[in-house]
Amino acid sequence: MTDWLIACTVGFGTGILSAFGIGGGTLLLLVMTLFLGVEGPVARCINLLYFLPTALGSLHQHKKNGYLNKTAIVSAIPFGIVLAVAGAVAAAWIDTTLLRKAFGLYLLWAGISVLLPSKKEKPSDNA
Repeated sequence: MTDWLIACTVGFGTGILSAFGIGGGTLLLLVMTLFLGVEGPVARCINLLYFLPTALGSLHQHKKNGYLNKTAIVSAIPFGIVLAVAGAVAAAWIDTTLLRKAFGLYLLWAGISVLLPSKKEKPSDNA
């Protein structure tokens, strides 16, 4: 009876975290699969649908605050479309075990890079 309330609360909370750039979609996937009993493929589809309004809201706010570089956006769109199609076609042909291992290595690299100290830029002499 309260499953919808839990799902709405989790969606709202992960939406707030997404707004702060924390990765609410990843948290949403974990909650759905580990705690709400949603199967992996269904959870991934829900996560993709969840991303659309979140991304549109972020895009609106970034435009409002003047953070969008229109030249970069226009030049990135054709490459993004071509590479998205190429990635979808490649994912259909490549063994899923290999894709899982590659994604696992990527996640491991991303996690380690967050833990390592970053190089700070030297102050400019033009100041």
